[in-house]
Amino acid sequence: MFRPIRRSKKAISDEAAKALLLHEKRGIFAVNGDDGYPYAIPVNYFYDMENNKIYFHGAKAGHKIDSLKKSDKVCFTVYGNERFAEGEWAPYLQSTVVFGRCRLIDDSEMTNARVRELAARFYPTSQEIDAEMERSGRAVQLYEITIEHLSGKEIQEK
Repeated sequence: MFRPIRRSKKAISDEAAKALLLHEKRGIFAVNGDDGYPYAIPVNYFYDMENNKIYFHGAKAGHKIDSLKKSDKVCFTVYGNERFAEGEWAPYLQSTVVFGRCRLIDDSEMTNARVRELAARFYPTSQEIDAEMERSGRAVQLYEITIEHLSGKEIQEK
């Protein structure tokens, strides 16, 4: 069903691909958009490794939601772990590509808990999280991606 990485020598282990998901903070979320065009946007997220899910928040209306109503199949990509090998001028970079199904979470208690977990990755104190949740928490939609397939690779940018 899902294609293998074409250049298998560049593949990283599933564990390394999951570690990248766990440690990065931003990824690209892609849906099947209007008129057959893909729609991809950067989002802040967190990865729940135990349950094999990715969570992020967004508005309660718009292109993402309209697209998800038509098809829940999505792609999510992160990249990072840039490193330089001794004597090399071009960096090595890892990426993880996820295919899965995305759903909107309607449970306000779960939304509140997950959005707080996400906010903890970005806000320095719980007081700032509380203030932001008070200010805009009711306007937030929680998205949940259930991972069906994951792959990762490392390339050198030259």
